[in-house]
Amino acid sequence: MTKRKSPGGPSRPRYLAEYKADAVALVLEGDRTIADVARSLGLVEQTLGNWVRQARIDRGEKAGLTSDERAELARLRRENAQLTMERDLLKRSMVFWVQESAR
Repeated sequence: MTKRKSPGGPSRPRYLAEYKADAVALVLEGDRTIADVARSLGLVEQTLGNWVRQARIDRGEKAGLTSDERAELARLRRENAQLTMERDLLKRSMVFWVQESAR
């Protein structure tokens, strides 16, 4: 298990997916608590708890958005923002074109 912290300033660490999966497996497939695993790996307990909660959602053991659904939602929000920006630009262009035609 290896973790990778993001380069740069005091930002929060970014962990590899396999590191997260291994840490979650220690909790879900073993007889260890989140607190015990977090302490042994040097993680913040809440961080590991979030990973375990999301893993349970992804497995269908708990209600909530799966990781795939979260990714799709983020993609759709970005796409919506882009389309809104393009629509607004077209509206402004049309107003400008109409004003220029009237002259």
